[in-house]
Amino acid sequence: MNNLATFEPRRILVCQLRQIGDVLLTTPSIRLLKERYPDATIDVFTEKKCTPVLENNPHLHKVWALNKKELPNFLAELKFYARIARENYDLVVDFQQLPRCRFVTLMSRAKVRLSYPPPWYNRLLYTHWAKPVPAYSGIYRASILAPLGITWSGQAPEIFLTEAETAWAREYLAAHGLTPGAYITLDPTHRRTTRLWPSRHYGAMIGQVHTARPDIRFLILYGPGEADMAREVLDNCPAPEACVFPDTVIGLRQMAAVQSLARLHVGNCSGPRHFAVAVSTPTLTILGATSGGWRFPSDQHEDIFEDLPCRPCNENTCALKDYACLENLPPERVARRILGILAS
Repeated sequence: MNNLATFEPRRILVCQLRQIGDVLLTTPSIRLLKERYPDATIDVFTEKKCTPVLENNPHLHKVWALNKKELPNFLAELKFYARIARENYDLVVDFQQLPRCRFVTLMSRAKVRLSYPPPWYNRLLYTHWAKPVPAYSGIYRASILAPLGITWSGQAPEIFLTEAETAWAREYLAAHGLTPGAYITLDPTHRRTTRLWPSRHYGAMIGQVHTARPDIRFLILYGPGEADMAREVLDNCPAPEACVFPDTVIGLRQMAAVQSLARLHVGNCSGPRHFAVAVSTPTLTILGATSGGWRFPSDQHEDIFEDLPCRPCNENTCALKDYACLENLPPERVARRILGILAS
């Protein structure tokens, strides 16, 4: 089947195993598939840790959650993939081409198996492929759907919060002395040093914003194992009263609910920026090694970076050993940008 113009799939499987932010960035494509094929059921194959971002999504029928701990050997994995294959999908969209995605794609025996151009040794796994458009990650993924007659037209990542989750967020904020619309969520952590603006810069920036806008506070976000890194911001802040540092880690959907009530999200190039976009909260992302390709194309979402000839390198270590793209980005400049956004 070369021409997919008349193809009308009834059962669709989307493969995006990881990471959490990448799964969230796949939600525009899920919406586009549902709009193109409203009568089809759409399932997703992903890792268990990523499933919270797909909960309550009205465009989805089922999520196949891969839990590696429950699949102790290769035979157990094959049995799991066989269960997926028995759903008789007629369209599989593989956004990642990881080994597990390839197994599921192969075993599905779907009439149409769509992806980006595979290496020559994997071409028999796929029936169709499209060269992705080099653009914002959500557009990049959606462009793979071009053979189906699907075109991205401004769809943002989506996370569908329940009324109970939003109510929980309001109670959480009240317990921490925060008012909706009068705080900024701050994501100062990252596992990659080339994407980590120094904590002393974060602390100084908060102090400067607080001097100009004492009505605005910062809610510091952090994930499992990141508390010490996040606390360094508080330790380096001349105005600790401007910060709220929660005692415990909150879940992904709880974080999204809290972000949905914030005035702004500020942080490194990491997953929380995409959650903020998904709940329609403006963002300012501090870039180091990464490019602007992760920024949703909207005036509501901005990047700030030090313009150096070596960036963006997209590397996980700094070849020059000085991390100048991060070290040389002054807190004063970031503070001015934040104050400008708040004033608008």
